Amino acid sequence: MSKAIERKQELVNQIAEEIKASSSVVIADYRGLNVAEVTELRNNMRNEGLTFKVYKNSLVRRAMEQAGIEGLDEVLTGPNAFAFSTDDAVAPARVLNDFAKEHENLELKAGVIEGKVADQAEIKAIATLPSREGLLSMLLSVLTAPMRNAALAVKAVADQKAEQEA
Repeated sequence: MSKAIERKQELVNQIAEEIKASSSVVIADYRGLNVAEVTELRNNMRNEGLTFKVYKNSLVRRAMEQAGIEGLDEVLTGPNAFAFSTDDAVAPARVLNDFAKEHENLELKAGVIEGKVADQAEIKAIATLPSREGLLSMLLSVLTAPMRNAALAVKAVADQKAEQEA
């Protein structure tokens, strides 16, 4: 086997491992973005702890097969960039969607969320969800609301009795 084929096989294995390790992968068409815009997007991704890479579609196809993911062959055409996240499944879709609002040349195509293929509409719907921290703070607020209301009621009763005694 030639060295070029061996390098490509190593790259396919590396991409497949990255796909398996990621909680989500979002595929975007970046055609029409200039260097400054791509750099800005990469910085936004890096600030969120995400990985943003460009691979050849043929290598990604093989890596997807190796990772056991099917149904993205029709999306893997043209210039594609891949956003990977190991922690927050919503983050790549959210960052790319926010960037696409400001830059119409970026188009979300599809993705893989926790091992399941998601089309463009699903990716855009996921992008509107709050971050993990936002969801946790909402849950905490809901859980503490009854205790907070009970404490306020007890305080109001205590204040009312203090006013009557005075």
